[in-house]
Amino acid sequence: MLNITLGESKIACQADETVLDALLKANIQIPYGCRQGVCQSCLMRSLDATPPVTAQAGLKDTLQAQNYFLACRCHPEQDMKVALPDRQGALLEACVVKKQQLSPEIIRLVLQYDAELAFFAGQFVNLQRFDGLMRSYSIANSPQYDKTLEFHIRRLPNGQFSNWVHDELEPGTKLTLTEAQGSCHYLPGRTEQPLLLIGTGSGLAPLYGIINDALAQGHTGDIHLYHGSRNLDGLYLIDEMRELARRVGNFNYTACLSGEVIETDYRQGRAHDLALTTTQNLKGWRVYLCGHPEMVNQTKRMAYLKGASLSDIYADAFLVSH
Repeated sequence: MLNITLGESKIACQADETVLDALLKANIQIPYGCRQGVCQSCLMRSLDATPPVTAQAGLKDTLQAQNYFLACRCHPEQDMKVALPDRQGALLEACVVKKQQLSPEIIRLVLQYDAELAFFAGQFVNLQRFDGLMRSYSIANSPQYDKTLEFHIRRLPNGQFSNWVHDELEPGTKLTLTEAQGSCHYLPGRTEQPLLLIGTGSGLAPLYGIINDALAQGHTGDIHLYHGSRNLDGLYLIDEMRELARRVGNFNYTACLSGEVIETDYRQGRAHDLALTTTQNLKGWRVYLCGHPEMVNQTKRMAYLKGASLSDIYADAFLVSH
């Protein structure tokens, strides 16, 4: 008999029971549906032990790397400390150490923290200010020893949090963070696989982190980034991306403007349209989509129709207004 720990509860799990069986028998209610591993409603995360292989069947590789598993398929092989994937509590405190204007719409915010925080570039955390107001933002840097997190925060019309960041937040201010979440990040293992990354507005933030992480881990396949906005105010890090494309042979960068004015050195059109027109067959590619929900949902379908496997499409839709 093994023990399953969920929060403050320790539950006995018999040899013929799954984690879901044991929790339900102990009157601990967690989401579940088909009990066959298809609906994935019973997704949980192991905080210590590596889950059995059968409990991770059908999950994206990025979720597997974070020790997510299906409770209905998990016959534990050792004691496990587990949690639900939507844990929202603030875990640690961080201090603003840098605030930089990247464009009229985008602020680069760098926070430093002291406690332990596991994350991948491209995941997101919830930032909470002094009065409890909380918003989700993607991480734009890879894990580093200096314990910093970088965010690119776009000013939203009537956005309480984003306008506060742009107008009032000063270096030295303390914020609280939740644990990192999300499966939109780079994983090593298929270094030769071509990558297509499409983002709009501050959707560049997770893609920026993913690209730098991939290159740092020796990715050799072609990497194509399409970043789009209606006007120039929505684009940023243009010079940095162009310089990276000059230095790194397998990285390609296209800045896209969908407005009527055609600017020199920019492609006219929507980023996802230009990307998918240029790339006819996406079989074997890994695709990352970040930005406006309409763009993300539409492009996900189009990428699938062009041959990309659903398991290789990673999407992160951003809130565009509150």
